[in-house]
Amino acid sequence: MKRTAVIDIVGLSSSVIGTHTPNIQKFIDKHKLYKIKPVLPALTTSTQTTYLTGLYPKDHGIVGNGWYDHVDAEIKFWKQSNNLVQGESIWQTAKRMNSDFTCAQMFWWYNMYNQADYSATPRPNYLADGRKIPDCYAHPASLRDELTQAFGPFPLFNFWGPTANIKSSRWIADAAMFVEKKHHPTLNLIYLPHLDYCLQKYGPNSKHTHTELRVIDDLVGELINFFSTRNVEVVLLSEYGIAPVNKPIHINRILRKQGLLELRIERGRELLDAAACQAFAVADHQIAHVHVKDEQVKLQVKQLLAETPGIAKVLDKDEMAAYHINHERAGDLVLLAEREAWFTYYFWENDAVAPDYARMVDIHKKPGYDPVEMFMSSKSRAMYKLFLKKIGIRANLDITPLDAHLVKGSHGITDVAPEYFPIFIGDIQQQDELINPIDIKQLLLDKIFLSSQATEQARA
Repeated sequence: MKRTAVIDIVGLSSSVIGTHTPNIQKFIDKHKLYKIKPVLPALTTSTQTTYLTGLYPKDHGIVGNGWYDHVDAEIKFWKQSNNLVQGESIWQTAKRMNSDFTCAQMFWWYNMYNQADYSATPRPNYLADGRKIPDCYAHPASLRDELTQAFGPFPLFNFWGPTANIKSSRWIADAAMFVEKKHHPTLNLIYLPHLDYCLQKYGPNSKHTHTELRVIDDLVGELINFFSTRNVEVVLLSEYGIAPVNKPIHINRILRKQGLLELRIERGRELLDAAACQAFAVADHQIAHVHVKDEQVKLQVKQLLAETPGIAKVLDKDEMAAYHINHERAGDLVLLAEREAWFTYYFWENDAVAPDYARMVDIHKKPGYDPVEMFMSSKSRAMYKLFLKKIGIRANLDITPLDAHLVKGSHGITDVAPEYFPIFIGDIQQQDELINPIDIKQLLLDKIFLSSQATEQARA
C-alpha cells in the first residue's frame, strides 16, 4: 500500500493561488492541478462526505451542515456522529481490501464513532456552571490526552468566531504529524480550516486575505516537506472556492411578512417556533431548505420566492433530482442564491427583540448558519465580559453584530465561475482536467493500492 496524506485546504481555489502561495504553486508545478465539479450543496459536511463515500447527498444524506429533524422537530447544526452518514466511507472500503490498512481522520467532519483507527475532532466541555472549555474528542481516548500534553488543549476559540486564526490549523497540523510519527497510518486525512475564515470575512481580493494566504501557505509547505521526507505521498484538495458576495437575503423575514412564521415571545425576545410554522427556512450559506406544512402553502411559497431578487432557483422535490440532493432530509423546497447573494437565518424585524443567541457565537442554538459570528461588535465589551468571567461572574459574551452586510465571501451553489471550483492537486491517472466529486474516493483508493502494486512490479 502507498501511504498517502490528503490535506484539505478549505476554501482554496485557483482564484487565490499565485504570488501569495509559493509553496502551493511549487507543489502544482511538480504535480498537476485538477478542478473538481462542485457538489450541491458546496458546503463542508456535504462535500467531505461525498469525497469520502463516493456518493451524492441524495444517497449519503448529508444535505447541509445542518437540517430540520422531523422526529425531534428541531433544527440541528454541526452534529458529529458518523451514524448520520448513509454510506461506506473510504477507510471502511479500504479495510475490506486489505486488513492492514489504517486511517487517521484528523478533523474531517462526522468524526465520532466512525471506525477510523485514529481520529480527532473539536469537542468542547460544557460545564454545569455554563462555561465552555476548549477541548477535542479523539479515538482512541488516550490520543486526546497525548495531543493535549504535546500541544495544549485544542484552541477552540481560534477555530471559529471572531478570534479564529492560524492557531487552530497549526494545532491540527501538529496533531497530524504526531499521529504520523507514532502510528504511520496508511491514509492521513488532514483538515486545515484557516483560509475559510478570512475569505468569508474579507472576500478573495482583500489585502487581509493576501496576508492570510501566506500564513496558510507556510503551514502547507511544512506539511508537504514533512510527509515527503517520510515517503508519504501528498494530495492537496479543497471542498469549494469562496466567491465575493454583497447581498444578504433574509428568507425567514420574507416568510414572516406573509404570515407563515410562528414566533414565541420569551423574556421579551422572539424565538422561531419551527415546527409550528406554515413555512420556514433553514439557511446555510448560499442554499436554504424551506419546509412547508402542505401542498397549497408550498405552491404559494415557491412562487413568492421565485420572484424574490437574489434567489436564482427554487427547487421542488422533482427538480432536486437533477442536483442529486433529493433526500428525505432536504426541505420541501431548496433555494439557490444568485452568485453575489447569500441567505441569513434572521427572522426578527427589530434588533431589540432578537433572541439572545443572535449576539453570541452559538452554532447549535441558531436555526441556520451565521457567518457574522466571525465579527466582533465591540472589542472593549468583549474584554469586559471576559474579565467578568475570569473573576467568576456569569456573563453572556454578546459581541456578535447583527449586520449581515459585513460578510464579503460565501459558497454553497454550483453555478460559480471555474476559478471558484474546488481543486485537487496530485498525480492521478485521469486525462480530463475536471474531476467528478464522487470519483475522489476511488481515485484515492487507486493511489493507495494500485500505485503500490505498480511500484512492486517495477522493482520485480
